[in-house]
Amino acid sequence: MLKVENLLHNYDGLTVLMDVSFSIESGERVGLIGPNGAGKTTLLNILSGLIRHVSGRIYFLDKEVSRLPAYKRTSLGIGRSFQINALFPNLSLLDNVRLAIQGTKACRFQMFRTINSYGDTLKEAKALLERVNLWERRYDPIHTLSHGKQRQLEILLALASKPKLLFLDEPSAGLTGDETADLVNVIRSLVGHTTIFFCAHDMSLLFSLADRVIVLHIGQIVAQGTPQEIRDNPVVREIYLGTENENT
Repeated sequence: MLKVENLLHNYDGLTVLMDVSFSIESGERVGLIGPNGAGKTTLLNILSGLIRHVSGRIYFLDKEVSRLPAYKRTSLGIGRSFQINALFPNLSLLDNVRLAIQGTKACRFQMFRTINSYGDTLKEAKALLERVNLWERRYDPIHTLSHGKQRQLEILLALASKPKLLFLDEPSAGLTGDETADLVNVIRSLVGHTTIFFCAHDMSLLFSLADRVIVLHIGQIVAQGTPQEIRDNPVVREIYLGTENENT
């Protein structure tokens, strides 16, 4: 699904990613962890086309996408959600989702038809909102939702383009334990439809969701493996999880 070769990036001479290489298979849920400043968000931004890296190659479904902008990667099947919600707070849930869906279609350039004239977008929006039990609240403004529900909706908007590969940046940021559990269930429901690559500080979310974990430290990959292998890795315990807690 995704292949990354020898990725290098720096800011004003400061190297933030160095010789990063890995691959993700179709249907995998791969977690990315590392201390603050390890380069996790920079890596996601490069993979999704938001910033351009210095050198290295990125392949998606055997097609090189290294220099493609974000919108072209989206059209190929790459989706992205962000750490900070990017919703329209005064619009309804339904309008937010329908706008996201319409933005992926050719009809987004037609300026003289109302959104209600596109019946297919309503059908797709209903299917997405029903996945998180929010169809009954479709006319409520976004700002009336809890932060947890807004995070779920953010993922729905990323799904509007029907991505084959979905990047999630700290999906559980700011959530309570119950809200995180609900979010995990939403993400698990994507299995078989979408390959997921996500970064997280929340270890409970990471170890309950990931099939495989990649550890980034000072811009380099220092370990890869199953959640249990990462738990037991002495290097990871020392630089990230902490050696003082044997039950971590």
